[in-house]
Amino acid sequence: MSSTFISHAADHPAPTAFPWIADGLALGGDYSPEQWPDEVWAEDVALMREAGVNSVNLGVFSWGLLEVANGEFDWGWLDRAMDLLHGAGIGVNLATPTAAPPMWLLQAHPEIATVDADGRRTGPGGRLSWSPSSATFRRYALRMVRALAERYAEHPALRMWHVSNEVGNENGWTYDDETVAAWRVWLEEHYGDVAALNAAWGSAFWGHHYTAFSQVGGPRHSRTSHNPGMLLDFERFTSQALLGHVIAEREVLREVTPNVPITTNFMVQHSPGVDDYRHWTGEVDLVANDHYTMGPDPRRASELIFSAARTRGLAEGRPWLLIEHSTGAVNWQGVNRAKGPGELRLDSLSHVAGGADGTLFFQWRASTAGAEQFHSAIVPHAGADSTIFRDVTALGADLRSLAPIRGSRVEAAQVALVFDHESSAAWRSGPKPTTLFRDIDLPVRLVEALSERGVAVDVVPAQADLRGYRAVLVPTVYLAQDGLAESLRTAAEAGASVLVSYLSGIVDPSNRVIPGGYPGAFRELLGVRVDEFFPLFEHERVRLDDGAEADLWTERVALDGAEARIRLDSGDLAGTPALTRHAVGAGAAWYLATRPERAGLERILDELLAEAGVAPVAPADRGLVLARRRHEGSASYLFAVNRTEQPLGLQASGTDLLTGENVDGRVEVPARGIRVIQESAR
Repeated sequence: MSSTFISHAADHPAPTAFPWIADGLALGGDYSPEQWPDEVWAEDVALMREAGVNSVNLGVFSWGLLEVANGEFDWGWLDRAMDLLHGAGIGVNLATPTAAPPMWLLQAHPEIATVDADGRRTGPGGRLSWSPSSATFRRYALRMVRALAERYAEHPALRMWHVSNEVGNENGWTYDDETVAAWRVWLEEHYGDVAALNAAWGSAFWGHHYTAFSQVGGPRHSRTSHNPGMLLDFERFTSQALLGHVIAEREVLREVTPNVPITTNFMVQHSPGVDDYRHWTGEVDLVANDHYTMGPDPRRASELIFSAARTRGLAEGRPWLLIEHSTGAVNWQGVNRAKGPGELRLDSLSHVAGGADGTLFFQWRASTAGAEQFHSAIVPHAGADSTIFRDVTALGADLRSLAPIRGSRVEAAQVALVFDHESSAAWRSGPKPTTLFRDIDLPVRLVEALSERGVAVDVVPAQADLRGYRAVLVPTVYLAQDGLAESLRTAAEAGASVLVSYLSGIVDPSNRVIPGGYPGAFRELLGVRVDEFFPLFEHERVRLDDGAEADLWTERVALDGAEARIRLDSGDLAGTPALTRHAVGAGAAWYLATRPERAGLERILDELLAEAGVAPVAPADRGLVLARRRHEGSASYLFAVNRTEQPLGLQASGTDLLTGENVDGRVEVPARGIRVIQESAR
C-alpha cells in the first residue's frame, strides 16, 4: 500500500466530547498578524473586542514564517499573538500551515509540486502547490505539524486545530509520476485484478484493453476524450489521496493533543470537484464549511440555503461551523461586487438558521499586498470607520442575543432533496449530450421554490435513509448509486411523493450507461421509458400544454404504466409526455422530462406538495424563508428571513431573541430583515 494513504481507522480516536470553540455562537475570521507591524496588533485586539469577535483562525499560511529554514523554527511572533488573543478572551483555531509550503522547501524539492495534464510542473508563488501523493512533502509537512502541536499543546488560547486550508482547491488534480504510481496501487486494491477494471471501464472501446495495472496511466492530456469510467475513478482516487493527507495531519495532532477538536475547511459548493465530503465528515470532530456567494447569480440567496442544507446533510444533522465567508466583495470573480444593504447580516444569519453554530469571515483585516489584496474583510482598507465594520459589530450583537440556540439542531424537514457528489463527477467525466447543463441548477431552483413557500428541505446524499419524508426530490442525479432506486421505491410505497427529473439514473457507479432505455435505474419505479434525448439549443424554448414554457432539455418519453400530466405542445416532440405520475404503493413516483420556467415549475411543485401533505414550517406570507432549530426535549427557535423589499408576516408566539419583544399572533418581519422567535411551549 502506498505510504501516502492512511486507513480511516484512526490510531488515536476522536474525543467523545470537547468544549465549544467560543463563548456562545462563534464570530470572527482568519487573522494574519504576521502581515502587520506589532503596533497594529493592539488595535486589532481592541477592535475585535468592540465587534464581539470570540474566535479566530490563526497561522493558516505561516509555514515559511515559522520554519524559516530546514528544521529551523522561529516561534516568537506566534507566541506573542497567541498570548495577546488569550489575554483578550479570544479563542484560537490554530491552523497547520501546510497549505503554502515555504520557498526553501519548494527550492530544495521541486518534485513535490503538482503537475498539470500537459506535464507542466507548478512553479513557486501560489498556494496548495503540493501533490497529496508526495512522500517528501508528507514528511516535511508532518514534521511541521508535530512541532506546532508540541509548541502550543498546553496554550490556553488553543480551542481547535484547523488542518491546512481548502485541501483540494488548487491541488485537486495532479498528474505527476508519484501520483500516477499511487493511482495504480489504488486501482489494484479497488478492483483486485485487471479483468475487473476492463469490465468496469468498458476498455474494449478504442481497444484500450489492459493486461496489467502498470499499463494504466493518469488521465494526462490526450487529443481525444478519456474513458468516462477512468475519469470518475481518478476523481475518487484523488479525493481519497487528499483525505489521506488530512488524516495524516490529524493523527499527529491527536497523538500530541488528544482532547483538542480537529476540523478542516470544506468547500461544499466551491470545491473544484474532487472532494467527496461524504467520506470526510467522519474524519473530523466538527464539520466546517467555506461559502461564498456569486455576485451575478440572481439565485445566490437560494444557493446559500441549498449549501447550508447540504452541509447539514453531510454533518448528519449536527450543528456545523461556517468557517469562511465574505463581508463583501471577493477577489476571484470576474466582477467582484460588494454586498448590498443588509446582505452581510442576512447571509450570516441564514447560515445560522441552516444549522451553523458560528459565522467566521475571510479575513479580519484586509491585506494591502499579495494576491488577495482586494478581498473584503471585517476591517476593510477604509479601517474601522466603515459600513462593513459597523455591520459586523451589529452582527456580533445579534449573535450574542442568539447564544441560547448553540447546540440546537435544525428540525427535520418533510422534504428531502437528493444531491450526490459522484453523480456530478460522473457527468463531468467525458463528453455529454449538452454543455449547457449545470449540476446544481435544478436543485437550487427547487430549493428556491420551496423556501419561498416556507417549506424546509433536507439536502441529503444518495445513501441517506429516506423513510419518514413526505416528499423526495431527485433532480438530475445522473449516476444512480447502488440501492437508491430501492430506497425511492420504499419511500413511495410508504406514502411519499417522489419526483425524479431528466438526466437521472442514466449511468451506474462505474459510469456505464444502464441499457434498456432511460432513465435506466428508475424506469420501473417511474413507469416510463425514454429512447432518445433531444437537448435544446441555447435560447431555444418549447411550449407545454399547461401554458408554461421550458428550455434546456426534452426527450422522447413513452408511458409504461404511468399517466401523462403535462405534455409538450410545440416542436418535433409535440404531444410527448413532459410530466408523468405513476402510482406506487401508498404514494407516487413523478417524472419531469424537461426544465419548465419558474411559474411552471412552481405549479408542479405545488401539486406535488399538496399530494404529499407537506406543510410550511409555520403559517406565513409567501416569500418568508423559515427554519426551526430545537434543543432536544427543550426550547425551539423559529427563524424567519425576509429578503424582499416589503414587510411580510407570520404566525408565531414567544420572544424575539433579536429585539426582546414578546409576540403572539401575526408578527411582521421587516423588509431585508429577520426575526428569531424563541417559541412558547407547543
